[in-house]
Amino acid sequence: MSFIDEFQADLDALPYALQKKYGLLRDLDKSLEDLKRQNEQRCEQEIEDIKRGIKSGSTLDISLLRFSDEALDEQKHSLRIADEKVALAAQAYEMVDQHIQQLDQYLKKFSEELRRDFASGGVPASNHDVRSGKGAESGRGGRKKTRLATAAAAVAAATEVASTAAAANSAGVDLDLPVDPNEPTYCFCNQVSFGEMVACDNPNCKIEWFHFGCVGLKERPKGKWYCSDCAATRNRRKGR
Repeated sequence: MSFIDEFQADLDALPYALQKKYGLLRDLDKSLEDLKRQNEQRCEQEIEDIKRGIKSGSTLDISLLRFSDEALDEQKHSLRIADEKVALAAQAYEMVDQHIQQLDQYLKKFSEELRRDFASGGVPASNHDVRSGKGAESGRGGRKKTRLATAAAAVAAATEVASTAAAANSAGVDLDLPVDPNEPTYCFCNQVSFGEMVACDNPNCKIEWFHFGCVGLKERPKGKWYCSDCAATRNRRKGR
């Protein structure tokens, strides 16, 4: 079994495992929203009861000016559910990250095999083209279409990993989770690649790739596009 076949076999179980995690996340999210609404109604009612007691002129014990034990228990339960959601999301992230690291290892092994084939003067067993995104297509326009062109089978496997990871957004969980320190960062936010991204058409752009949200884009720009830094530099040169 080739390493790509081995990776694909490991990958087959990932969508089902992630689906279970996201299903649990959705159930917890629904329970949390129901509990929050219930607690808000209870607290509002208790506040109104306190206001009516004050208006009636009756003597109130200051120590009793607090939410009921039931309301406080609901709030504590909400926190426990939120913690469970965070733990599930972290587990899902870890599962995907492990497969991504495994894919990196397989790609490295694949690249080494290609080098050995070429060094020995033989013909590589695969016709897959392993190139960087800049070399994969001519001109700067090609960089907007893809950032990385790898072996065809490996790309298919990586795409499946990415699609399962993207499903996490449907659970509505926004977490500050650990990122591989070796993963390159992009954009003004200096974060890793995620979601839709656009490349600056200035070949000397120091940042090069930007997240749509960070540069105010909702759809892919038509024609050439320059980041704010490069656009400002171009305008200064034109003004001379």
